[in-house]
Amino acid sequence: MAVTLTTPNTLLGAFQPKGNVAKLATNAAIVLIGTMLITAAAKITVPVMPVPFTMQSFAIAALAAAFGMRIGVATVAAYLIEGAMSLPVFATGGGMAYLVGPTGGFLIGFLAQAAIIGYAADRGASGRPLALFGAMLVATAVLYAFGFAWLVMMAGQAAWVDQTNVVASAFAKAVQPFLVWDTLKMALAALTVTGMWSFFGAKR
Repeated sequence: MAVTLTTPNTLLGAFQPKGNVAKLATNAAIVLIGTMLITAAAKITVPVMPVPFTMQSFAIAALAAAFGMRIGVATVAAYLIEGAMSLPVFATGGGMAYLVGPTGGFLIGFLAQAAIIGYAADRGASGRPLALFGAMLVATAVLYAFGFAWLVMMAGQAAWVDQTNVVASAFAKAVQPFLVWDTLKMALAALTVTGMWSFFGAKR
């Protein structure tokens, strides 16, 4: 049975070796390297409160676009597992308490973000900047939905959320400050991947 974890429409799929064993080994290595890249991006931090501005979402968007849905989601899942095992892969540490804390919804939401972007990439968006950027914006909106809903439910554990007006306070502090930044990050991620596709894809 052939191993099909990505498609020829993605950068990873375009350059995967032939043979099931080689593909599995390559995919395993790619997932590991991907978690390292997400970790490095998470450490690039602008310390605004309560949620630090990092390059995490940029890395996840770019990797999902380059890898496709299956490998993209697997990479994020592996990253979250590393964090749950107390490896310091998140912006300010690791551990289950961090993962299930007030901002844990954004971390879980990265899975949905990777799935949506990877799905679009599998269907050819890697070569179309506007289509890929649009998919990234949709994915980011879903990420916000996960993070915001989780934060509202966990607001009692967050001292920085105004308990007299949880919804407005959570939105003002954990979503609104990042709208412009995340839009710019998604534009950069889309241009990066489509640029690489234009350069490398033509040389397949």
